[in-house]
Amino acid sequence: MAEGLQEVLTGAVPRVCSAAVALVAVDGEVAAAAVAGELVRYTDGEGTLAGERPPARRDSIFDLASVSKLFTTAVVLSLAEEGRLDLDEPVTAWLPGRDPRITPRRLLTHTAGLPPTRRVDLELPDAGHAARLAAIIDTPVTGPVGGPYLYSDVGMITMGRVAELAGGAPLDELVRARVTGVLGLGATGYRPGPGKLARVAATEWKPERTGPGCVRGEAHDETCQGLGGVAGHAGLFAPADDLLAFGEALRRGGGTMLRPESVAEMVRDQGAEGAPFRHGLGVRIGDPGIVGPLEGAFGHSGFTGTSLVVDPARGLTVVLLTNAVHPLRGRDGIRDLRRAVAAEALRLSRP
Repeated sequence: MAEGLQEVLTGAVPRVCSAAVALVAVDGEVAAAAVAGELVRYTDGEGTLAGERPPARRDSIFDLASVSKLFTTAVVLSLAEEGRLDLDEPVTAWLPGRDPRITPRRLLTHTAGLPPTRRVDLELPDAGHAARLAAIIDTPVTGPVGGPYLYSDVGMITMGRVAELAGGAPLDELVRARVTGVLGLGATGYRPGPGKLARVAATEWKPERTGPGCVRGEAHDETCQGLGGVAGHAGLFAPADDLLAFGEALRRGGGTMLRPESVAEMVRDQGAEGAPFRHGLGVRIGDPGIVGPLEGAFGHSGFTGTSLVVDPARGLTVVLLTNAVHPLRGRDGIRDLRRAVAAEALRLSRP
């Protein structure tokens, strides 16, 4: 059975991505692991092959992109458990002047009426991180508050800022204290330093940012990088085993990270209308783009080519880490790859 997962990855590399790592756990035990490709394959957007192409390994580190939203959500729920914030309290308690109809629940379900994104790195090229964050927080509501669903990085950045104010610490410290530190995820964090760079998969060729070569060790997401590499919507880097442990904590009802009732609320259908899947708090339920045949599973995907899927009914946790934006975004096949990995997980699942 494990050979099937390896065949799936091998068939996708390098057509879909230059590097891929996948793990499938059944009832907490890794039932299949597969690795394929090279962490750095290209030097530019023309597809020029790099002189040194280090092979991907199981402990390679990938830019999680929007999978980071699940970690932000875990921080928010942890703060709610302590009474530091209320999911249905207007964010004006922390951000005076904002629309009082905006609440953490609406931010986490993408129903706050905020736009999808805002490129403050382009709007404010000479501004510092604080000024850029302030501009995002001041972004006007442009859609109906309360729904329909409109996926919004602006909303999750705002949620991250609320968490900082409620938690009394920067977001990266909150994630470390309340999620990665609690779960022992030593290789997961924002802004991987020089000591980890050799393990990090490259992403896109962006000469305006990096000059020669592709982005590596910095957040691929331009808005996140423009905010210093730490934001509520993106910025985390992790290896597959760390992400698996995070998913397993959710599958088990929170583990040492959250109370079971908090996870139950996180994965409960919150009734957001207008999405092609059901939506919990920060998490997608039954998203066909990542769960494939695992109907009812929950998780999230990342623009760089990452995904986490948790299926409590089948005892499954499924991790796929790729750099499908290397050397350029827009490559075909990542959706099919995610679904193929989910199909392999189904074959490995308990009866």
